[in-house]
Amino acid sequence: MLQQTPVARVEPIWHEWVRRWPRPSDLAAESPAEIVRAWGKLGYPRRALRLHECAGILARDHGDVVPEDVEQLLALPGIGTYTARAIACFAYGQAVPVVDTNVRRVIARAVRGEAEPGNPSATRDLREATTITPSRDGAVFAAALMELGAVICTARKPDCPRCPLPRCAWVEAGRPAPTGPKRAGQGYAGTDRQVRGRILDVLRGETGPVERSRIDSAWLRDGVQRDRALGSLLSDGLVEQTSDGRFALAGEGGAD
Repeated sequence: MLQQTPVARVEPIWHEWVRRWPRPSDLAAESPAEIVRAWGKLGYPRRALRLHECAGILARDHGDVVPEDVEQLLALPGIGTYTARAIACFAYGQAVPVVDTNVRRVIARAVRGEAEPGNPSATRDLREATTITPSRDGAVFAAALMELGAVICTARKPDCPRCPLPRCAWVEAGRPAPTGPKRAGQGYAGTDRQVRGRILDVLRGETGPVERSRIDSAWLRDGVQRDRALGSLLSDGLVEQTSDGRFALAGEGGAD
């Protein structure tokens, strides 16, 4: 849930999910449509389907227990490099590197002497993080490194006098400015993501299939864009179409 979504938006929904589905098998027994409905406004709803699929595998193959081995975690749907290592580190206390945006920036400055980390590179980022991760108290170190990047070694106004690191290659080099182009922020208004969200809002409010006119009413500005967004929802398995041409959340279209 926290992938590309702020904690403040995730927390209340996470609490509700844990209350409703305390074990993977509980979540796996729910319908995909109800999972997408409960996902609400978190965005990137494909994550909800991957989480549902992952719960089924945990229930079937792992006895309702999330594995602690990184390779086993990576084999689960929706679990990538960061999430697998975050689970191994924070849930099981393993001394494995956990690299997020803040950690990448701290390493770029303190180790490489660069103002910004540049484009992500899983191989390089993990290699650099591994070299500075202690063999003991790995979870504490990982959390501290994230906090350092979030609070002190920030992107725009790093508070270097408060930094606890004994040495920083970037400071020693005179704090050189970034050399690469600035990355443009990702917008939302008017994008296909927004249109997909509008269509899903319509379907979340129903308990069965709706006519195409209800889908069309979700986005009147651009019919081509609306059709594209609807097509992507169908391709992603979030929405299904019945034999009579109506639309519903996955699993709520009935037997056709």
